[in-house]
Amino acid sequence: MQTTHTVAAFDFDGTISTGDSLRDFVLYAVGRGRFALGVLRASPWLLGLLAGVCGRGPAKAHFLAAAIGSMRQTRLEELAGDYAVHKLPALVRPEMIARIEEHKRLGHRLVLVSASPSLYLKHWAASAGFDAVLATELEFLDDLFSGRLASPNCWGPQKVQRLQQWFAGSPPEKLYAYGDSRGDREMLALADFGWLRGSAAMPQLADWPRKAAAN
Repeated sequence: MQTTHTVAAFDFDGTISTGDSLRDFVLYAVGRGRFALGVLRASPWLLGLLAGVCGRGPAKAHFLAAAIGSMRQTRLEELAGDYAVHKLPALVRPEMIARIEEHKRLGHRLVLVSASPSLYLKHWAASAGFDAVLATELEFLDDLFSGRLASPNCWGPQKVQRLQQWFAGSPPEKLYAYGDSRGDREMLALADFGWLRGSAAMPQLADWPRKAAAN
C-alpha cells in the first residue's frame, strides 16, 4: 500500500459465511469417510484445543495432515478452485456481499483476514473484488502437502500483525473491520470502525461514528 486511504478488513468464517468453510472444504475434498478418519486421528490435538492445552495452529495442522494426507498441491489447488466456484458461494451471507459492494463503490480497499487457508479463499476473494487475502498458508514440499502450516495460524493477534505488514508502514486513514468471534477481537480493536456479529445490528456506513469520536 503506497498512500493513505480507507480499508475494510473482513473476517470470513461466521462473519461473511454462515459456517466453517475449512470443515466444508475438507469434506468436499476428501469425502465423509476420510474426514471422519482425520478427526479421529487428530483427536488428541482437537481435544487438547478444547481443553486449552493445545494451540489452534497445531490442532489445525494435525487435522489437515490426518484428513488430507500427502495430497499433491496441484490436486488441492484444483479442488480449491472448484470449491470456491461451486460450493463456497452457498455459505456467503447476502447482506455481507451487499456491504462489500458498498465499500467497493466508495473506493475502499478490501482485505480478507482469516484463519482458514488461503488455498480456496483467494479464489473467492478475487471474484468478490478483494485487494488482498491474509490467511493461513499451507506448506508444500515437492508438490506434496507436508502436513504443516507455512505461516502462523491467522487468528487473534496474528490478524493484526498480518494487517500491519500489509500496510507496509503506511496505515490507512480509516480502517473498518468486521468479525464474529474472539479471534477477531484484536483486529476490531485496531479499527476505527469495528463490528462484531451478534453484538448489535451492523451499522450503516453513513451512521457509523469513529470509536474516538464516540469515547
